[in-house]
Amino acid sequence: ICICLFLSLLSDPFLSPLSLLQTVQSHKPHFLAVHCQEVGGKNYEASMSHVDSFVKELLSSDAMREYSRVRVYLDENYKSQEHFTALGSFYFIHESLKNIHQFDFKAKKFKKVLGKETCSETLESTPTLEKEKFPQDYFPECKWSRKGFIRTRWALADCAFDLVNIHLFHDASNLVAWEKSPSVYSGTRQKALGYVLDRITDQRYEKVPYFVFGDFNFRLDSKQVIESLCSTATMQTVRAADTNEVDKLIFRESDNDRKVVLQLEKKLFNYVNQDVFRENNGTSLLEFDKELSVFKDRLHELEISFPPSYPYSEDSSQGKQYMNTRCPAWCDRILMSSSARDLVLKPENEEKSIVYDNIGPNVCMGDHKPVFLSFRITAGAGKPNANKHKCCVVQ
Repeated sequence: ICICLFLSLLSDPFLSPLSLLQTVQSHKPHFLAVHCQEVGGKNYEASMSHVDSFVKELLSSDAMREYSRVRVYLDENYKSQEHFTALGSFYFIHESLKNIHQFDFKAKKFKKVLGKETCSETLESTPTLEKEKFPQDYFPECKWSRKGFIRTRWALADCAFDLVNIHLFHDASNLVAWEKSPSVYSGTRQKALGYVLDRITDQRYEKVPYFVFGDFNFRLDSKQVIESLCSTATMQTVRAADTNEVDKLIFRESDNDRKVVLQLEKKLFNYVNQDVFRENNGTSLLEFDKELSVFKDRLHELEISFPPSYPYSEDSSQGKQYMNTRCPAWCDRILMSSSARDLVLKPENEEKSIVYDNIGPNVCMGDHKPVFLSFRITAGAGKPNANKHKCCVVQ
């Protein structure tokens, strides 16, 4: 079974699903899960109409022809501020995969998956998912935005698992993120992720393995990474004339004509050598990727071997270039519970069959580069002659 977990695919309403379809054709999943955040893009009022075109193009493509059962959940009702999350979850089941069921959270039982269905608008009343927007007091400065999660539950033979689509809070200001380690934004994300994990493991339903994938907005520890990148530089502080608040930080080399190494503003992160985030996939900077460590007993991840997934240029000719708005970071992740990790890392699961990577490394995919996890799970694990299925998870 190939469970594919996807993120930020719809941040650009004109984005073609070509790179996704190429990944599907390459890995040939039996079960494909695609998670999107910011459905309709950032300007969703104007762009939401493009979502239907994207869905139709995806469903009618040759690559998806053999997926006889489909479930699409789109949170498009942006007029409902109390509930709107702009999350989109897509699930595709290959015609060769028999006996697959989806959980009905209201009836508290599994039901066989048949046909193709698309649900939008009032997802709150859809029994086959749980959708929540974070409580308003979780939001920074109590300013409501499109952040929350959607959970679905699936059963393949004797194997049941939850798939959780998540979108956590971003860093509003580079200057605020730099002030202390860990940043105030890191604390907000930690609180929200803890809320989600508590909800999906509470006593209402039987506990099953879970995969959580989406835009976690995890950032490198700003203070520590800047101190590392600018270790030999001197810092100049520029304050706003009217408020005397810090408006800009300029880091210059002590010699070499005092060349500017980094210029930092609220929405500017202009570092002199962007290659540091691409060389060896930027993994030398993973030591500053610390936000997941708080949940080391509850969430696990396979080894990262792809460059930071955000913020890529949205210029169609600059597929590998980062924007100079934020410090590049691995925002888009595929995480899992201990029991889910055991499903992925079964002894009989050949190492070569597990792939955790990004999609479209050389082409523009919007400001986030989607990531995916492809692996095999054994239906009825531990039983003689159990069938292996290929799963691809796309974030």
